Amino acid sequence: MSSTADLLFVGGTVVTMNENYEIYTDGAVAIRGNSLLAVGKAAEITRAYKATETIDCHDKVIIPGMVNAHTHIPMTLFRGLNDDLRLDVWLGYLMPLEREFVTPEFVRLGTRLACAEMIRSGITSFADMYYYEEAIAEETELLGMRALLGQTILIFPAPDASTYEEGLIRCRRFIEKWNGHTLIQPAVAPHAWYTATPELLRACTDLAMAFDVPLHTHVSETRLEVDNCRDHNHMAVVPWIEHHGILNTKLLAAHCVHVDRAEMFQLMEAGAGVAHCPTSNLKLASGIAPIGEMLAMGLNVGVGTDGPASNNDLDMFEETRLAALLAKAASSDPTVLPARQALETATIGGARALHMADITGSLEPGKRADITIVEVDELHNQPQFHNKPDAVYSRLIYAAKSSDVLHVLCDGRWLMRDRLLLTVDEKETMKQASAVATQIDAFVVERESSPYNKLVFLAGVERQESFEIQIKVPIGDNASILKIMDNEQLEIVKYSHYRQFDHYFFFAGADQDAARLRYREDEFISAKGEITQVRARLTLIGEEERQEFDNTVMLSRSRFLAAADRSLRFYQEYFDPSAEISVNKDRLRWRIVYKGTDFAINLDQVTKPKLPGYYLEIKSRTWSRSDAERKAGLIVELLALFGVAPEMAESREYARIVTEFN
Repeated sequence: MSSTADLLFVGGTVVTMNENYEIYTDGAVAIRGNSLLAVGKAAEITRAYKATETIDCHDKVIIPGMVNAHTHIPMTLFRGLNDDLRLDVWLGYLMPLEREFVTPEFVRLGTRLACAEMIRSGITSFADMYYYEEAIAEETELLGMRALLGQTILIFPAPDASTYEEGLIRCRRFIEKWNGHTLIQPAVAPHAWYTATPELLRACTDLAMAFDVPLHTHVSETRLEVDNCRDHNHMAVVPWIEHHGILNTKLLAAHCVHVDRAEMFQLMEAGAGVAHCPTSNLKLASGIAPIGEMLAMGLNVGVGTDGPASNNDLDMFEETRLAALLAKAASSDPTVLPARQALETATIGGARALHMADITGSLEPGKRADITIVEVDELHNQPQFHNKPDAVYSRLIYAAKSSDVLHVLCDGRWLMRDRLLLTVDEKETMKQASAVATQIDAFVVERESSPYNKLVFLAGVERQESFEIQIKVPIGDNASILKIMDNEQLEIVKYSHYRQFDHYFFFAGADQDAARLRYREDEFISAKGEITQVRARLTLIGEEERQEFDNTVMLSRSRFLAAADRSLRFYQEYFDPSAEISVNKDRLRWRIVYKGTDFAINLDQVTKPKLPGYYLEIKSRTWSRSDAERKAGLIVELLALFGVAPEMAESREYARIVTEFN
């Protein structure tokens, strides 16, 4: 007597990806409810089961639904913005956009757009890490896909949490609501060790272990990240996160580009999953992950697209093919990551990495009915050879395209049938996405309109109006100046010695409020010649209003100050100036009181580019014309005290002096 099934797929090549890699060239799959009832030869399955509906799959391949092991799906709405940048600079462009635009409604729309694309690519399950993950979960459930969704937690303010404590609370509530759901597996997602503190990492570990949920984080994506970890923490990235308990969780480690064998072994021993994202790693020049070694060691490796703003698509056929080719090129061995193993990383391997292999990733009775059916009779997949059953893997990995996907089911529900999406309105979603792109375009145009706007969007700035009376005079020898500084007529309040490394950015067509940007690093030098402190800052200097006095100049100008917490290279690429000038100085500075008036006296030696002699600079803050006139007279007296002729005064800034000198 036949048993009943809801649906039968009959006649296609069934690629099970089970433990024995069984293939049924004239196979069938029986489904009841949301589960796989039977998988095997068509003749046996059709004898054993009668179904409400039977689908003819001749000339097609039936595979497990593909698993996208790492992505940030709402970033579909940032696709194509500011490409061809290094990771840190790209993030510097992107994070201000996220602060401006990312809302629950934004991530819902981005999720719809991404899920439509993933379904067309044969993906039924994915791992995501982003903001407002509860909104992503609701949309994903509605669309019918399976997902491991990690609520992002950062040490600095995020679009959905002003503090990391608030982010932890949001994550806990997300887990409490969704844990145990049929389709949604909530997870804890500290972005990376370098956007966290040790306290944050431990709190994330505790939260993941308390609820027995996965932890999803970025690990060793760039060489810079690894070098910084060794410099700051005196160990590599994997030992550092292990030190904070993360390897005790159900870890999904994204990227793992720069891990050594010891770190791979640590991850393998911990049962961690690794998400390999070859396109993103190549596009951002992050490197090539050693997945051949990982797989040989027994690590659970899945393939991920990463976010569509850094890939720029969610095409798993393209991603898996690239993974296979890249592994061969990186190892100089064409046998590394053969087609069958490549498909494994995109299906059951990805499911293992997501800690979901018990329910998805292979076609086996009892697992969820997550199925993708691929047409293989298109021109680009002809001719076909059948002397080896495993040839189907090569057809899928090296010749098939996402456009060949015909049907997709997840949890027994049709998501796409005959290439028609059934759970998302594709045209309306694209229309709404286009409207958001128009808003983002306007924002970006405003940001790019001046260096000031770019600085504001990158970080908060402090405006400082500066009015000062000053004079700068070149001198041949500093000995007389140093001797005079001991004069009892001068009351020295403070003495400092430091080296200044100034880098000026100039901008073509810059407006009057944004003439030039200076990146300055100061090294404070002790009496023993040792560096005691280092600081860096950005100063956006407006055009000066100059008023001439006898042998002196009063300057009035606006300055915008911001912390410089990134590298010079970052600012060079972020601001993209039309011209740059570097000026290095060795500076002795005295804060003095002369006749009851405060002055700063700088004795500068320009070391790069090397200029002859020294420069004596005397300046004082002022607030009125009468005050400026009085201080101008005192400056002339100080110059006389130093034996310096005021008519030798230099009115130009150092950036202009070195330009004309060279």
